[in-house]
Amino acid sequence: MEAAVNLVHLEARAELIQLVSFNLDEQEYGVNVLKVREIIRLTSITRVPNTPTFVEGVINLRGKVIPIISIRKKFGLASAETDKQTRIMVMEVGAELMGFIVDAVSEVIRIAENEIQPPPAVVNGGFEQECLAGVVNQKERLLVLLDLEKLFSHDERTVFSGGTNP
Repeated sequence: MEAAVNLVHLEARAELIQLVSFNLDEQEYGVNVLKVREIIRLTSITRVPNTPTFVEGVINLRGKVIPIISIRKKFGLASAETDKQTRIMVMEVGAELMGFIVDAVSEVIRIAENEIQPPPAVVNGGFEQECLAGVVNQKERLLVLLDLEKLFSHDERTVFSGGTNP
């Protein structure tokens, strides 16, 4: 009985974090809710020449020009038709605001920090996988957590912050 009581105390001390979950190619991902500034419907995007292929262009969001990123293209996934569920998640990456096109936004969930498991070593190889912060196993679903700070290479971040390196 004492072991069960100690386990309850450990769980009570676990830090709760909130995640925004979203869908992309029938997979569920999550990001820390503190990184999400807002979620908007897909709007008209102005193309910008000579940008990486995953940059769809820019939008004007209340007077601020924000780059719009296709996570599908960034992850090398097949393109898909947009529909009424498609959203732009405006998120903070470093000191910059960026919009990320996702298939659908699911919900805000609360989890204990100790529920986050490291990504399996098999998928934690190249640079693209460095952005995987962990995996949450909840009942019948797996939620892949993304670390937005590691989503882009140094050169890509330089381009977004106004530098000239492609």
